[in-house]
Formats: sequence, C-alpha cells, structure tokens
Amino acid sequence: MALAKMSVAEVEQFLRDEFPQAFSGDDITIESADGQTCLLRQRFSERMLRPGGTVSGPTLMALADFAMYVVLLSAIGPVGLAVTTNLNINFLRKGQPGQDVLAEARLLKLGKRLAVGEVNLLSGTSPDPIAHVTSTYSIPNV
Repeated sequence: MALAKMSVAEVEQFLRDEFPQAFSGDDITIESADGQTCLLRQRFSERMLRPGGTVSGPTLMALADFAMYVVLLSAIGPVGLAVTTNLNINFLRKGQPGQDVLAEARLLKLGKRLAVGEVNLLSGTSPDPIAHVTSTYSIPNV
C-alpha cells in the first residue's frame, strides 16, 4: 500500500468540515494515521455505558466504523462518499467503565473500489481486545 495521502491534521480538518456530526467534540482523538493503520482514542464518558456497567455495543461499533473511515481517508485522500458496505463485530470481553477505548485499525486490502480492514478495540491499558471488527468500505469513482 502507498504512503499516506492525508496527514492526521488534514484528516481532522476534513472531518471537522465535512462530517461534524461524528467529529466535532473532543471525545474522539486521532492519535496516528499513516495510510495503512490508525489509532483512535475515545475518552471515557458515562454515555458509553449500557446497563450493567459495560461499554455498549453501539459505542464500540461506531468507534470501529469511524476508525476504518479514518485509516481509509489517510490512504486515499479526501473522498467523503466512501461508505461502509459491511461491518462484522465480535465482542470478546467486557469494556471496563472509567477507561478510554482505543481503536487500532489497519487496512488489509485496498483496491480501486473496495477496501477491507480490521479493527481491534481495547479498553484502557489492557493488551487484550474487547472486540474485533472486520469491515469493508466502498470507494466511489472520483
């Protein structure tokens, strides 16, 4: 795969301008993105929890999908209409309340029209994933 077509700062600016409903606050930060991988951090908030005190599935799915979008943008540039065509998640263990959630995404295959990747979601400083995601994105003709 090629080097990054957008830096972290460029991806952040693009997201603030084009996708503020997903990237307008300070709850998610892009720690790195290099055209092949990215690391996102979602700061802990009580809104992330479901009954029983675990991080909710919708929170984890949204973060994983967003991480795939970020790594894809870093690889192909500002293509706002790239969209998720498939997302599969396996919940592996409970996400701990009070801990940030990290999303480590990497592209497995980048084609002209489809990109396939995976995301490991981690809770706090634990090296053991709380969820594993595979995802496919459709890349429009530009």
